[in-house]
Amino acid sequence: MQDILQLDAVTLAANIRDRRLSPVELVSASIARMEQLEPELHAFCTPTTESALAQAKVIEQRIMRGEEVGPLAGIPVAIKDLISTKGIKTVSGSWIYENFIPDEDDITVERLKAAGAIILGKTNAPEFGYSGTGHNPVFPTTRNPWNTDLTTGGSSAGSAAALAARICPLALGSDGGGSVRIPAAHSGIFGMKASMGRVPLYPGCRDERYPGISSWESLEHIGPMTRSVADAALMLSVIAGPDSRDRHSIPTSDIDWNGALKGSLKGLRIAYSADWGYAAVDPQVREIVGKAVKVFERDLGCIVEEAHPGFEDPKDTFAALVAQETDLTGMRKLLETFGSRMSPHLVAMLNTDWTAEMFTNANMQRKAVVNKMWRFMQRYDLLLTPTLATPPFPVNIESPEMIDGRKVTPSEWLAFVFPINLTGQPAASIPAGFTAQGLPVGLQIIGRHLDDALVLRASAAFEKVCGWNDRLPPILSR
Repeated sequence: MQDILQLDAVTLAANIRDRRLSPVELVSASIARMEQLEPELHAFCTPTTESALAQAKVIEQRIMRGEEVGPLAGIPVAIKDLISTKGIKTVSGSWIYENFIPDEDDITVERLKAAGAIILGKTNAPEFGYSGTGHNPVFPTTRNPWNTDLTTGGSSAGSAAALAARICPLALGSDGGGSVRIPAAHSGIFGMKASMGRVPLYPGCRDERYPGISSWESLEHIGPMTRSVADAALMLSVIAGPDSRDRHSIPTSDIDWNGALKGSLKGLRIAYSADWGYAAVDPQVREIVGKAVKVFERDLGCIVEEAHPGFEDPKDTFAALVAQETDLTGMRKLLETFGSRMSPHLVAMLNTDWTAEMFTNANMQRKAVVNKMWRFMQRYDLLLTPTLATPPFPVNIESPEMIDGRKVTPSEWLAFVFPINLTGQPAASIPAGFTAQGLPVGLQIIGRHLDDALVLRASAAFEKVCGWNDRLPPILSR
């Protein structure tokens, strides 16, 4: 079981297609690992083990009959609980949706199922994703496999934990302000937010039929979370591409996702910003990411310069845009019934006295960030930063109060991720190294608008030099 679950999805899928591995054997191993670790890990809020085994048997029979199967046939995948799944409870970490069962799949879930992937269950997330951590009022808090006293980050918390703990090789997350990249960094895995519109989004669990709940339409992405870059490319080859249900969907599919992993980086111009010019950064994070950046120059032949895009901290802009894209009227009505059972930070956001001027100012400020970043990226092929300003911190708090001896606001540990949701650029978090305490730290690789292929190529090149998959989290040795 341990050997099977350590393999990447590309290898597993090939073995299943060639009849060297049974889908039932693989899914059974995933279920056994889940049952072993879940009492402590709390990655899954709604396991779907019976249906997963049944689907594995169907795929196995199809393969034995010689039928054509999809590229992910027999591969277990974890789905974040904010992503709509037909016939499977989608609670979104809220008592409001305690018994909600969608009647349609998200586009990405449709595509994963059509490719033969097997849904292992829904993974834990903070209430409606309004947090960078992994706790909510309904389910036990997700724990970090590297140290169960610490957070995985969020909001795709359970997906990251399931991957790091080798329960499954693939997971789906969503990223409205870093929520794929945050837990990827804190959990020692790979996560990517493709360019806005590359991966279509519809409906989530929130649309006009369920008043009061709204998605962050201009900020949110759905993306792959994996333990290798090749697995992320494989997922993107399945879930990316236009769909008329998403009005932001890019109307072409012009990337060979699997082929994008190949090629040299020699001669590329890369900018490295250790702190955006204003952010507080933990000294260990700064040191680890700084060493990782040197790999691009020393081993990969890139030209690296320290430089900042030059925008001011857009945290207030981001907060206002999130509020603007929330159904404040509907959600405030829900406060009357559910307020005492909702997350305090979500209640505080809903009770803020937002004004039209705040929202229009935020839109203007967003345009300024986008323009500064566009001009900056004309000089560089890629931009590197830490993914997060801190290593994992204690579970059940929203954010650290101090970073590098400086008192910070609740959003400052996320300083590197949410600005890229404002711009819609492709960005990935890849493991950069470990702290003295054995905790993972992420490196963020940001591309020019629509240059997703180069982000994947750079990630694959870095992974080849600094592979991390041989290091297992302590939860697996207990």
